[in-house]
Amino acid sequence: MSETPASPKSRGTLGLMLLLTALGAVLVLTSVGRTWAQGVAPGMGGSRIAVSASGSRLTALPTGMALVAMAAAVAVFAVRGRTRMLVGALTVLAGAGAVAGAVIGYTDTAGLHAVAAGQLALSSGRAEEITRTAWPWVALAGGLLLVAAGALTTRFGSGWPAMGSRYEAPTRKTAAPGRAAGPADLWKALDRGEDPTG
Repeated sequence: MSETPASPKSRGTLGLMLLLTALGAVLVLTSVGRTWAQGVAPGMGGSRIAVSASGSRLTALPTGMALVAMAAAVAVFAVRGRTRMLVGALTVLAGAGAVAGAVIGYTDTAGLHAVAAGQLALSSGRAEEITRTAWPWVALAGGLLLVAAGALTTRFGSGWPAMGSRYEAPTRKTAAPGRAAGPADLWKALDRGEDPTG
Protein backbone atom coordinates (compact mmCIF):
# COMPACT_ATOMS: atom_id res chain seq x y z
CA MET A 1 0.00 0.00 0.00
CA SER A 2 1.51 3.34 -1.02
CA GLU A 3 1.61 6.20 1.44
CA THR A 4 -0.19 9.47 0.77
CA PRO A 5 2.33 12.02 -0.46
CA ALA A 6 3.06 14.73 2.08
CA SER A 7 1.83 18.22 1.26
CA PRO A 8 4.29 21.10 0.97
CA LYS A 9 2.83 22.57 4.18
CA SER A 10 3.39 19.28 5.97
CA ARG A 11 7.00 19.12 4.84
CA GLY A 12 7.45 22.76 5.75
CA THR A 13 6.31 22.28 9.35
CA LEU A 14 8.50 19.17 9.62
CA GLY A 15 11.51 21.13 8.44
CA LEU A 16 10.71 23.95 10.85
CA MET A 17 10.47 21.48 13.73
CA LEU A 18 13.88 20.02 12.89
CA LEU A 19 15.37 23.51 12.61
CA LEU A 20 13.93 24.61 15.96
CA THR A 21 15.12 21.42 17.65
CA ALA A 22 18.63 21.72 16.26
CA LEU A 23 18.94 25.41 17.06
CA GLY A 24 17.45 25.02 20.53
CA ALA A 25 19.71 22.10 21.41
CA VAL A 26 22.80 23.92 20.11
CA LEU A 27 21.97 26.98 22.20
CA VAL A 28 21.43 24.92 25.34
CA LEU A 29 24.48 22.68 24.91
CA THR A 30 26.74 25.59 24.01
CA SER A 31 25.60 27.75 26.90
CA VAL A 32 26.06 25.13 29.62
CA GLY A 33 29.75 24.94 28.82
CA ARG A 34 30.19 28.67 29.39
CA THR A 35 30.52 30.64 32.62
CA TRP A 36 27.17 31.38 34.25
CA ALA A 37 28.31 32.89 37.54
CA GLN A 38 31.49 34.40 38.88
CA GLY A 39 32.70 36.09 42.03
CA VAL A 40 35.55 36.25 44.51
CA ALA A 41 36.33 34.15 47.55
CA PRO A 42 38.23 35.55 50.55
CA GLY A 43 41.36 33.50 51.16
CA MET A 44 44.07 33.35 53.78
CA GLY A 45 45.81 36.56 54.79
CA GLY A 46 43.23 38.79 53.16
CA SER A 47 43.80 37.41 49.67
CA ARG A 48 40.89 37.24 47.23
CA ILE A 49 40.53 34.45 44.72
CA ALA A 50 38.40 34.73 41.58
CA VAL A 51 35.94 31.88 41.18
CA SER A 52 33.54 31.00 38.39
CA ALA A 53 31.11 28.21 37.57
CA SER A 54 29.80 26.96 34.24
CA GLY A 55 26.19 26.12 33.61
CA SER A 56 26.88 22.39 33.72
CA ARG A 57 28.52 22.84 37.13
CA LEU A 58 25.45 24.60 38.48
CA THR A 59 22.80 22.28 37.01
CA ALA A 60 22.74 19.22 34.76
CA LEU A 61 19.09 19.68 33.82
CA PRO A 62 19.46 21.72 30.59
CA THR A 63 21.98 19.29 29.11
CA GLY A 64 19.81 16.25 29.80
CA MET A 65 16.69 17.91 28.45
CA ALA A 66 18.41 19.01 25.23
CA LEU A 67 19.55 15.44 24.61
CA VAL A 68 16.01 14.15 25.23
CA ALA A 69 14.62 16.67 22.72
CA MET A 70 17.14 15.61 20.07
CA ALA A 71 16.25 11.96 20.60
CA ALA A 72 12.56 12.83 20.29
CA ALA A 73 13.20 14.59 16.97
CA VAL A 74 14.79 11.41 15.63
CA ALA A 75 11.92 9.32 17.03
CA VAL A 76 9.45 11.34 14.94
CA PHE A 77 10.63 9.41 11.87
CA ALA A 78 10.24 6.04 13.59
CA VAL A 79 6.61 6.49 14.69
CA ARG A 80 3.45 7.45 12.88
CA GLY A 81 0.12 9.13 13.39
CA ARG A 82 -1.03 9.96 16.87
CA THR A 83 2.03 8.45 18.50
CA ARG A 84 3.84 11.54 17.31
CA MET A 85 1.64 13.61 19.61
CA LEU A 86 3.26 11.81 22.53
CA VAL A 87 6.70 12.52 21.07
CA GLY A 88 5.71 16.17 20.71
CA ALA A 89 4.52 16.29 24.32
CA LEU A 90 7.84 14.79 25.42
CA THR A 91 9.70 17.50 23.50
CA VAL A 92 7.57 20.21 25.12
CA LEU A 93 8.41 18.77 28.55
CA ALA A 94 12.10 18.59 27.65
CA GLY A 95 12.07 22.23 26.54
CA ALA A 96 10.28 23.26 29.73
CA GLY A 97 12.87 21.32 31.72
CA ALA A 98 15.68 23.18 29.95
CA VAL A 99 13.98 26.48 30.77
CA ALA A 100 13.60 25.44 34.41
CA GLY A 101 17.24 24.38 34.51
CA ALA A 102 18.33 27.75 33.16
CA VAL A 103 16.34 29.55 35.85
CA ILE A 104 17.73 27.24 38.55
CA GLY A 105 21.28 27.81 37.32
CA TYR A 106 20.80 31.56 37.16
CA THR A 107 19.59 31.78 40.75
CA ASP A 108 21.96 29.16 42.19
CA THR A 109 24.66 30.29 44.59
CA ALA A 110 25.48 26.96 46.24
CA GLY A 111 27.36 25.78 43.16
CA LEU A 112 29.62 28.82 43.16
CA HIS A 113 30.19 28.45 46.92
CA ALA A 114 31.25 24.82 46.27
CA VAL A 115 33.71 26.02 43.62
CA ALA A 116 35.11 28.53 46.11
CA ALA A 117 35.51 25.83 48.75
CA GLY A 118 37.30 23.60 46.27
CA GLN A 119 39.74 26.29 45.20
CA LEU A 120 40.47 27.19 48.81
CA ALA A 121 40.82 23.51 49.75
CA LEU A 122 38.31 24.01 52.55
CA SER A 123 35.30 21.98 53.56
CA SER A 124 33.19 25.10 53.09
CA GLY A 125 33.69 28.42 51.43
CA ARG A 126 31.66 31.35 50.23
CA ALA A 127 31.83 33.41 47.11
CA GLU A 128 31.21 37.13 47.31
CA GLU A 129 30.43 39.83 44.80
CA ILE A 130 28.63 37.28 42.65
CA THR A 131 27.73 38.38 39.14
CA ARG A 132 25.84 36.52 36.44
CA THR A 133 26.53 36.27 32.75
CA ALA A 134 24.03 36.18 29.89
CA TRP A 135 24.59 32.48 29.17
CA PRO A 136 21.66 31.25 31.32
CA TRP A 137 19.38 33.39 29.18
CA VAL A 138 20.82 31.74 26.06
CA ALA A 139 19.95 28.35 27.55
CA LEU A 140 16.47 29.63 28.39
CA ALA A 141 15.99 30.79 24.80
CA GLY A 142 17.10 27.36 23.58
CA GLY A 143 14.59 25.72 25.88
CA LEU A 144 11.80 27.90 24.48
CA LEU A 145 12.76 26.85 20.95
CA LEU A 146 12.50 23.22 22.05
CA VAL A 147 9.04 23.92 23.48
CA ALA A 148 8.03 25.41 20.12
CA ALA A 149 9.41 22.35 18.29
CA GLY A 150 7.37 20.06 20.53
CA ALA A 151 4.24 22.14 19.99
CA LEU A 152 4.71 21.87 16.21
CA THR A 153 5.08 18.10 16.50
CA THR A 154 1.93 17.83 18.58
CA ARG A 155 -0.07 20.00 16.20
CA PHE A 156 1.15 18.85 12.79
CA GLY A 157 3.08 15.62 13.42
CA SER A 158 0.29 13.23 12.46
CA GLY A 159 0.44 14.51 8.89
CA TRP A 160 4.19 14.36 8.44
CA PRO A 161 5.74 11.75 6.15
CA ALA A 162 7.04 8.62 7.81
CA MET A 163 9.98 6.40 7.01
CA GLY A 164 8.80 4.33 4.03
CA SER A 165 9.22 0.63 3.43
CA ARG A 166 12.11 1.36 1.09
CA TYR A 167 14.17 2.31 4.17
CA GLU A 168 13.30 -0.85 6.07
CA ALA A 169 15.58 -3.88 6.12
CA PRO A 170 15.03 -6.02 3.03
CA THR A 171 13.64 -9.50 3.48
CA ARG A 172 14.77 -12.52 1.52
CA LYS A 173 12.28 -14.06 -0.81
CA THR A 174 11.13 -17.59 -0.21
CA ALA A 175 11.50 -20.34 -2.74
CA ALA A 176 9.42 -19.87 -5.86
CA PRO A 177 6.06 -21.69 -5.91
CA GLY A 178 6.27 -25.10 -7.38
CA ARG A 179 9.92 -25.56 -6.52
CA ALA A 180 10.56 -28.12 -3.83
CA ALA A 181 12.23 -26.67 -0.76
CA GLY A 182 14.86 -28.78 0.91
CA PRO A 183 15.32 -29.14 4.68
CA ALA A 184 17.97 -26.41 4.69
CA ASP A 185 15.55 -23.97 3.01
CA LEU A 186 12.86 -24.82 5.58
CA TRP A 187 15.24 -24.09 8.47
CA LYS A 188 16.31 -20.81 6.88
CA ALA A 189 12.67 -19.79 6.50
CA LEU A 190 12.05 -20.56 10.18
CA ASP A 191 15.11 -18.49 11.14
CA ARG A 192 13.65 -15.55 9.23
CA GLY A 193 10.37 -15.90 11.11
CA GLU A 194 8.46 -17.17 8.09
CA ASP A 195 6.01 -20.05 7.94
CA PRO A 196 7.55 -22.55 5.48
CA THR A 197 4.29 -24.50 5.30
CA GLY A 198 2.62 -21.61 3.48
